[in-house]
Amino acid sequence: MPAWVRDAVVYHLYPLGMCGAPARNDFTSPPEARLARLYDWIEHLRGLGMNALYLGPVFESSSHGYDTADYSKVDRRLGTNADLSRLVAAMRAAGIRVILDGVFHHVGRDFWAFRDVQAHGERSRYRDWFSGLQFGRRSPYGDPFSYEGWSGHYNLVKLNLQNAEVRAHLFGVVEQWMSEFGIEGLRLDVAEVMDVSFLRDLAAFCRRLRPDFWLLGEAIHGDYRHLGNPETLDSVTNYECYKGLYSSLNDRNYFEIAYSLQRQFGENGLYRDLPLYNFVDNHDVNRIASTLKEPAHLLPLHLLLFTMPGVPSIYYGSEWGQEGVKQGGDDSPLRPALAWPDALQRAPRPSLMREVARLARIRHRTRALRHGAYQQLLVTHEQFAFLRRFESERVVVALNAADVPAAMRLDTGAPEGSTFVDLLEPDRRFTSRGGRLEIEQIPPRWGRILALS
Repeated sequence: MPAWVRDAVVYHLYPLGMCGAPARNDFTSPPEARLARLYDWIEHLRGLGMNALYLGPVFESSSHGYDTADYSKVDRRLGTNADLSRLVAAMRAAGIRVILDGVFHHVGRDFWAFRDVQAHGERSRYRDWFSGLQFGRRSPYGDPFSYEGWSGHYNLVKLNLQNAEVRAHLFGVVEQWMSEFGIEGLRLDVAEVMDVSFLRDLAAFCRRLRPDFWLLGEAIHGDYRHLGNPETLDSVTNYECYKGLYSSLNDRNYFEIAYSLQRQFGENGLYRDLPLYNFVDNHDVNRIASTLKEPAHLLPLHLLLFTMPGVPSIYYGSEWGQEGVKQGGDDSPLRPALAWPDALQRAPRPSLMREVARLARIRHRTRALRHGAYQQLLVTHEQFAFLRRFESERVVVALNAADVPAAMRLDTGAPEGSTFVDLLEPDRRFTSRGGRLEIEQIPPRWGRILALS
């Protein structure tokens, strides 16, 4: 697993939406360098404390980017290959690593090999590139053959990842992306339904080319160890905690997220050695500012996101409370066009952005929050505390979701008389007495990050 991953704070951008690209690709217009708009965001990312950028699908596609037409070319609605190379180089110069979407489970109907099958039928040399392709039956689109789509969506044609030519093609484009663009990782779309042998072979291929290349798999259900292990992927999306992070606040029930964290990272946790990818929203789910019932809960939610085990991620605009809700299956409200600095001037909650930046800074300078073990200390309906420990460092995180101050008495195992400094309020110090850490007051809708001094 790449050493840098545990130190990463990720910013997630969906460029087709953010850059205001047309909803459909006409495949004839000249490239338009919309990616150049992202240069204006570099200083913002640096100010937020982001040191990694997950850039959503950028290659030639029919519409939303997950219906690939050509893996070797940047989508003309975003620019050219040279534009992407320059952007990645600029990010790297700013200390920001770039990972891209690897959409290898399926392609769009405009994918060049699928169009060859449409044109030449059974004579196409690419007929075995697609899963379940059968002649003599008709597809929902009227093709004289049937095939498998992703989750019943026949505009997304499932690839046959057992086919040697398909594998060679996909491995080749990954090598191209590494050498031409200088990317440092991939987020693998719908990895949980992909051929695991393909993922293992892809991982071995990538690690031979670059040992510190990060492979992150999208998984929603099941045991994440199926994908996240030394032979397969380095990290997995933590959808279990995604749900618990917001619903524990909406339901006034910290027991939900506490149970998940204990199950995942406690003494006998399933994923103690697996740095899961943590998030509160993304391009597929409603914005967190629209999901929480109480806007004030954005603060304790982000405090937990930046102090729990794993790799924290922020979806573009959500650092200032951008809202967005799916409408009848339409994801576009989640993926708006935002231009810098106009977007900031219209930010609904700029104070949240300042706190996100402060939490990122604390995380960067606190090894226990990036690498430390996890131990639950206390959980009630609206209060939650845990300990992160790494080597000689101990950090106590105390959260209060209630609308009134709270007090805690916590058994941290620290020696008598030990002093803890609040990293959020460095003038505030708390002392361990009688084997317990006395926290007289935790502010409402907020918390404390207490480091043993």
